[in-house]
Amino acid sequence: MEHKIKTVAIVGAGTMGQGIALACALAGYDTLLFDVNKDFSEKALQLIRQTVEQSISKNKLSREFGLGALNRISQVKNLSELRVDLVIEAVVENLEVKQKLFLELESINPSTTIFATNTSSISISQIASVLQDPSRCIGLHFFNPANVMKLVEVISGKLTHPEIVVRLRDFSKSLGKIPVEAKDSPGFIVNRVARPFYLESLKLLEEGATGVEGIDKLLRSSGFKMGPFELMDLIGIDVNYAVTVSVYEGFDRNSKFKPGEIQKEKVDKGFLGRKTGKGFYDYGEGR
Repeated sequence: MEHKIKTVAIVGAGTMGQGIALACALAGYDTLLFDVNKDFSEKALQLIRQTVEQSISKNKLSREFGLGALNRISQVKNLSELRVDLVIEAVVENLEVKQKLFLELESINPSTTIFATNTSSISISQIASVLQDPSRCIGLHFFNPANVMKLVEVISGKLTHPEIVVRLRDFSKSLGKIPVEAKDSPGFIVNRVARPFYLESLKLLEEGATGVEGIDKLLRSSGFKMGPFELMDLIGIDVNYAVTVSVYEGFDRNSKFKPGEIQKEKVDKGFLGRKTGKGFYDYGEGR
């Protein structure tokens, strides 16, 4: 089964996909970036370039190294072009969408290709269940921003081959990450532990204990780098809400994981955080 990883495909050019693509390119991997929205993937490349240019200007990267990484990232316009050693999907948190994607990619790739999902909470075993060979499907959960954050959860499904776990753990280390192996359970480790951070903050807001700014300020003063509402805006309120719903359903609707109504209202109105210019905070146009 051993097959050296040289080429990586990132499917989904949102904030997470951009960060993963940059992390892979900086580590020396030839990286293909695909999104169903071609304009979105073109914009993603521009944002990745801006990130690298900022790092160069701050002397965090040499110009030669940074430009070399950019040259290793290629935009791909058709899914059929993604014949690679490793696929990392960072698409919407929807089981059927992820299954359909991996089914299509399995049909065009060799038996050595590994399929990794960046899902925050959906069962790896469920995603893999539609594949002819579910043993090569694994969870590889990065944290935002993926090119900066060190932690990566490496999650085994029921049928994931042990050698795939070892290879993805080594791959994560090659990106300069700290891999932590996790079992396939709702929310895995980090997102399960983090639910009270968000949900109790939302309950305080609903109860009128204080406002968004007050809660964020108090938690920052307690040692957190960001308050819960700032962090939800950064991650994407829709993404955070989807994770909470998934964990809630995964634990048979245990009341301690019940999603917050205020968060659902934001999603329904399209106020998703920084990416839409408005969430719990108003970021103004173009931010």
